Amino acid sequence: MEEEDDCPELVPIDSQPGLPARQIPVTIITGYLGAGKTTLLNYILTEQHNKRIAVILNEFGEGSALEKSLAVSQAGELYEEWLELRNGCLCCSVKDNGLKAIENLMEKKGKFDYILLETTGLADPGAVASMFWVDAELGSDVYLDGIVTVIDAKYGLQQLKEEKAEGLVNEASRQVALADLAIINKTDLVEEEELNQVRDTVRSINGLVKILETQRSRVDLCDVLDLHSFDCQDGAKLTEKLQLVTPTRPHLDKSILTATFEVTGDLCEDALNTFIQDLLWEKKFCNKAGEPMSVIRLKGIVSFAGKVHQVMLQGVHELYELNETPQLWEENPHTNRLVFIGKNLDKNILQEIFISTVVMDGVKKAGV
Repeated sequence: MEEEDDCPELVPIDSQPGLPARQIPVTIITGYLGAGKTTLLNYILTEQHNKRIAVILNEFGEGSALEKSLAVSQAGELYEEWLELRNGCLCCSVKDNGLKAIENLMEKKGKFDYILLETTGLADPGAVASMFWVDAELGSDVYLDGIVTVIDAKYGLQQLKEEKAEGLVNEASRQVALADLAIINKTDLVEEEELNQVRDTVRSINGLVKILETQRSRVDLCDVLDLHSFDCQDGAKLTEKLQLVTPTRPHLDKSILTATFEVTGDLCEDALNTFIQDLLWEKKFCNKAGEPMSVIRLKGIVSFAGKVHQVMLQGVHELYELNETPQLWEENPHTNRLVFIGKNLDKNILQEIFISTVVMDGVKKAGV
């Protein structure tokens, strides 16, 4: 018998293989049917802006398998190829088709710096956004930069008022609630008074959103790209933004609104997780009318006992995460700031439960 082969000599790995690959930001573009989101994407693809942007177009159509155009704009040139997705709506089959499209796109690393993903007019952008949190393989290559919603200035109010079955939220309101940036388009088709109504309605739904007003979806790309709405690197900027958010009142009957409060003191991390899970997952909290509170978007800065850095809280639908930021706490005692966007919210009830279950040592100083 021949002797067993010797163990092969191990080859050391280069400890300095070079700079890590840059993660590519993904911006979700949503908006009700006819609002102008496809016009926005076409403008971005054809405008001379010296940015390398990939756009995934996603529209309704007939047939069980739909060809979707993947257009990559690079240095003013337009490259096209076809991806076959069996479903016209990205969020209807997120794990199968949505991720496959992104994974195929990532094979073209180096040809683009940004990904813009257009959802259908009836899509829930929260379902699309969630795939960037739950898929570990994608998470190493891309990150969610923000959610942009395009609103039709002429028909926006009508779409936001559309009645749905009891307990459901209409798609236009949900898209506004989830948005980091709202683009009110076609402003040239309405009078100033009507534009003010649209603007006020958007603000009444989402107190966090930034608003741009446009004609023919022409925007400065600096306002759309690099939003950094979901990363935790700039805790000071987020804290400043949260301080400016004020509670809203329903502009429309049974509409979504923003509830926000501040509480001073350190929090128990386990208790905060229980609070969030009871709110997002179990729907245990009800308003005074006995209706369960439903949170669509959640954001905040919180302080945990024994930690000197601020912690950012982010949530979309049932998904949430807590990430420590580089920002040190300067104020003492620490002030936790939380913003909830959703339906049937009661700020006072939320705040009372939060203080009684999450704040340590009974420190109870409420803010706005």
